Amino acid sequence: MTETSTTTPRERYRAQVRADIKRHAWEQIATSGATALSLNAISKQMGMSGPALYRYFASRDELITALIRDAYQSLADTLRTASRPGPAAATLAQALRGWALDDPHRYFLIYGTPVPGYHAPDDITAIAAETMTTVLDAVDALPANGPATPFDAHLEEHRQWAAGHPAPAAALHRGLRFWTRLHGVLSLELAGHFTGMGFDPALLYAAEVDDLLNR
Repeated sequence: MTETSTTTPRERYRAQVRADIKRHAWEQIATSGATALSLNAISKQMGMSGPALYRYFASRDELITALIRDAYQSLADTLRTASRPGPAAATLAQALRGWALDDPHRYFLIYGTPVPGYHAPDDITAIAAETMTTVLDAVDALPANGPATPFDAHLEEHRQWAAGHPAPAAALHRGLRFWTRLHGVLSLELAGHFTGMGFDPALLYAAEVDDLLNR
């Protein structure tokens, strides 16, 4: 919550404590991963009782949801900013990589292995869909190229994931290739799989972007 003249001291205090809890949660995730996230451990670090902390986050899943929501919103804001004054797929691709490299733990929380037993609420799906909409806007603005494929025809009947985006099936296919291939390179890079291979991951990423834009 942003401090404004309409917030009370109690509301500002609550917002600050929630922010502190999330900061400790990110530190835990960086050290041990999201599966090891513990509200009891956070309460000890903050000098609070367990019941006191649960007044701010009622469960581990509620805290994870808040972290995922913040991560998706941060990415959506980054891509939205990068798309001004108009959608540009190459610019979005570089913004995505910069966002991922800036905080790999945040990236892996939303694009890594799902946390066992956790199920995201519907509003998280809506925020995630916003990032895909930005990508589809950029891809749809590119010149059409290449012949139609069987998967294009398949997408004509299976486009619910695109949240009503009006792009033709070929553009939806291109958007999926854009999203999956770039995330593939990013995931491997952030997990350290390119270490010792002797090439620059930034150049590999740029080559993937060029290939996606030109065919």
